[in-house]
Amino acid sequence: MKLRSSTRALTISAALAATLALAACGASNESDDSNSGSDGGGDTQELSGELVGAGASSQQAAMEAWQAGFEGEYPGVRFSYDPAGSGAGREQFIAGSTAFAGSDAALDDEELAQAQERCAGGEVFELPNYISPIAVIFNLEGVDELDLSPATIAGIFTGAITSWDDPAIAADNPDATLPGTAITPVHRADDSGTTDNFTDYLFQAAGDVWTSEPDGEWPLPGGEAANQTSGMVEVVGSVDGAIGYADASRAGDLGVANVAVGESFAAPTPEAAAAVVENSPAVEGRGEYDFAIELNRLTESADEYPIVLVSYHLGCITYDDQETADNVAAFMGYVISEDGQAAAAENAGNAEISDALREQAQTAVDAITAG
Repeated sequence: MKLRSSTRALTISAALAATLALAACGASNESDDSNSGSDGGGDTQELSGELVGAGASSQQAAMEAWQAGFEGEYPGVRFSYDPAGSGAGREQFIAGSTAFAGSDAALDDEELAQAQERCAGGEVFELPNYISPIAVIFNLEGVDELDLSPATIAGIFTGAITSWDDPAIAADNPDATLPGTAITPVHRADDSGTTDNFTDYLFQAAGDVWTSEPDGEWPLPGGEAANQTSGMVEVVGSVDGAIGYADASRAGDLGVANVAVGESFAAPTPEAAAAVVENSPAVEGRGEYDFAIELNRLTESADEYPIVLVSYHLGCITYDDQETADNVAAFMGYVISEDGQAAAAENAGNAEISDALREQAQTAVDAITAG
């Protein structure tokens, strides 16, 4: 049960080629209001300079589609995105070395204060532009399907459950034939928004077993460690008996567990991830253009999947120079557009944001300026 990376590469190449062709066809129909938040505006086709971002590796496949579409519409802008991980992306944005960051976790209070200092005028935007379930991925010879309860998942990742024929796993899967293979739990080695979301789920849904506070850095000893999403998928795919967690769009040929929700087990589909986001409240006490979400990890609806990743784009409402403001506004406008969301979903398999989230994000895009 190994990841076939060559097949994945071909899929990405084909999707990017299609995205570029669509972007080129749509460029002539570009309206001026896509960059209405910038001072001076003008013909968006004449944007130039560079646009540098860094952050979440979970967004990488979506970002490839966004980059292709954006460059098709704005060929004069030199775009780059380093999928260095959410923590690194936030650090680089706060330090001022990138214009925006991708992050699988919203800024915490300390980071928010630092970001406000970095941004001229002090206002920060956090746009939930990428929604995807976090899959519990596994590689177990002879087993293609698994159901896992929160307490069982927590027991595996704390090291309390060490073999695949453990009674707790058997209880979740009464009809399965489980081997006595040793379990190799794999966690992220880098500061990861995916880890932050995963540990938040475990802390809320299985607090009797998982007692560590949510954190982007893995809090426990033991297990195997892997850098970034690609590293996680590679390690799990190379070890029989391994289990990990990753953006579901990157699971490839690995097994993907169904997770207990109420009285049933839910699969990590884009639709189920989008549903739980729609029914989750906003984080209180944030700025006018800060749309961070407090995810409902304890849903009991069979139509919702609770281990969900909402990946944000973080940036400034006011930048020091007009060129950066124009480029950021144009890129964010493309990302939240129906075309941008469709391109990402086709390439990455994530859920598209809702019209309500799009309209909300547009208010931030329209406000981006220089000063």
